[in-house]
Amino acid sequence: MSRLLDGINGPQDLKKLNKEDLPVLAAEIRETLLSTISKTGGHLGSNLGVVELTLAMHYVFDSPRDKFVWDVGHQSYVHKLLTGRREQFNTLRQYNGLSGFTKREENEHDHWNCGHGGTSISAAIAFAKARDLKNEDNEVVAVIGDGSLTAGMAFEGLNHTGHLKSNIIVILNDNEMSISTNVGGMSAHLSQIMTGQVMRKIKGQIDEMLRSIPGVGKNISHFAHKIDDAIKGVFIPGRLFEDLGFRYVGPLDGHDADALIENLQDLKGQKGPTLVHVITRKGKGYQVAEEKAEIWHGASPFDIETGIFHKKKSNPAYTAVFADALIELAKQDEKIIGITAAMPSGTGISKFQQVFPDRTFDVGMAEQHAVDFAGGLALEGFRPVVAIYSTFLQRAYDQVVHDICLMNIPVTFAMDRAGIVGEDGATHQGLYDIAYLRTLPNMVVMAPKDENELRHMLKTAIDHPGPAALRYPRGAGLGIPLDLEIKALEVGKGEVLQDGADIALIAYGHMVPAAQELAGSLEKAGLSVAVINARFVKPLDVDLISRYARSAKCLVTLEEHAIQGGFGSAVLEALNEHLPEENILVKCIGVEDRVIEHGAPALVRRDLKLDPESLLNTVQEFYNKTVLRAVPVSVVEEKGIPGNGKNGGSYSSVGQKGQSKEIHPVNG
Repeated sequence: MSRLLDGINGPQDLKKLNKEDLPVLAAEIRETLLSTISKTGGHLGSNLGVVELTLAMHYVFDSPRDKFVWDVGHQSYVHKLLTGRREQFNTLRQYNGLSGFTKREENEHDHWNCGHGGTSISAAIAFAKARDLKNEDNEVVAVIGDGSLTAGMAFEGLNHTGHLKSNIIVILNDNEMSISTNVGGMSAHLSQIMTGQVMRKIKGQIDEMLRSIPGVGKNISHFAHKIDDAIKGVFIPGRLFEDLGFRYVGPLDGHDADALIENLQDLKGQKGPTLVHVITRKGKGYQVAEEKAEIWHGASPFDIETGIFHKKKSNPAYTAVFADALIELAKQDEKIIGITAAMPSGTGISKFQQVFPDRTFDVGMAEQHAVDFAGGLALEGFRPVVAIYSTFLQRAYDQVVHDICLMNIPVTFAMDRAGIVGEDGATHQGLYDIAYLRTLPNMVVMAPKDENELRHMLKTAIDHPGPAALRYPRGAGLGIPLDLEIKALEVGKGEVLQDGADIALIAYGHMVPAAQELAGSLEKAGLSVAVINARFVKPLDVDLISRYARSAKCLVTLEEHAIQGGFGSAVLEALNEHLPEENILVKCIGVEDRVIEHGAPALVRRDLKLDPESLLNTVQEFYNKTVLRAVPVSVVEEKGIPGNGKNGGSYSSVGQKGQSKEIHPVNG
């Protein structure tokens, strides 16, 4: 039996259906979401909640002529199914498959790439104003979740939109959650809004009746509006949006397609900005997802019948080790405080909160506030730890610079998801934090080689008298034994894991185990290889690096970070400053200068030549073609990677250091 969904190859096919068919189509879409996400993983709850809303939007408006801007973008799966991507939907979040977020390069119906919250209104009002300047007449619709309204940027967008007075519709998808339970005044405000379209219709009818009274009707109506304005702020909390310059409509039942279509049709073409408040339920139609919305926001593969996630046996995750270490340290120091920006589960702070509820603060999707909140607490003698994803700390960069580093305030930034993050893709890759932090005065920047060292680095950061940041990857650790006691490390000192004379592999953080594996392969080819765990990129252990720069035939730096401005760049800068006259060969290995898309981390690393086989080939080629053939004052070019050589080369060939022999690939 064919499904209605099988005949939807674009919004034009949806418009051919009768409204009576939409509940059947909605059920088919939910079945598709469940069957696909149960295999691929992805954002389940939010998409189950916006099925009817998305259907109504595409039923009323004319996409792509009318522009939809989805905030965060993870609630756009239904939109993808309705815009010609149904047959590719099984590739969702897979390598070379559909993105889990809106993506302009993927489809003409996606107008804004989005993975961080709070941006939709700013983008949408820009599209609306561009339309006005070009004398066009298309509609612009932004869809923003209530969680994103805790982001300051959302209020900036609302404020400017109300000022410009362009025609725009902002749909507030209120499911009473962002990723975890919402916090703050906005959440309380939305929960108070009880009046809806019925009240508006009644007010409209009364106004028409008053105006119809001969002679005095207009004055009575005006006086009634004055009274209404005086009391509306008390009885109609939607007044907040009206004061910002919006026409407020709602709240509407987000699962009543007929009512949504009727209201959107009424609003289509109306002048000025309108905010439509829609109430939805995360996980709608799948009971376990409705009951535990936070768990089912981002779901790993699961069994649909039982709602049980498919869990592979793995070592404890870095996030869990961080949470346990923070709890252990906080038991010893009552001044330690945990802070998160709407990511308590993802960062492990929820576990900390169970033990120390009074010392845990979730500030909502407000990273800038989180940083300054931490700064103020630190000035009052507390030791705040801001647990945050590497990609989300970017949102608070000005506060890190201006309000933490310049005042040298002792705030710890625990940066989860540093490096390749996998299926979430480009907007979530943690590939820039070394570059954007190591330039800052007073900042200490470090990365552990494993989960045991993570614990020691956390104490190191908390004990440090100024700002400190540690980065660690997503996923499971190495499963190594943990030390009984957590001890602070000496700031700025690296660690020699093994000695060697031919090649010195200097690795940072997550790449240290890869360097150890690489060393083993190179030793099978007859080379003597040193492995150094750098630990710190700022301050850098210049003495240790200089020692191996003098003794080894070449240096190779390894990092899972953008090559520009990263760990390798720091090494080159140090060598240029401290050993300018030495003949040093350096090869920097990291992430090339391009957008890194989604996919299983192992596949992404293979694509970036950061997998074991590629690393071995890269270093062998470097050693054979550069080290063995090095001549004085010559430079070997490597396209696109900056360094201290000419033409953007990442390594310089400046002389031989003793007798060398050519090596041959050990992998055939």
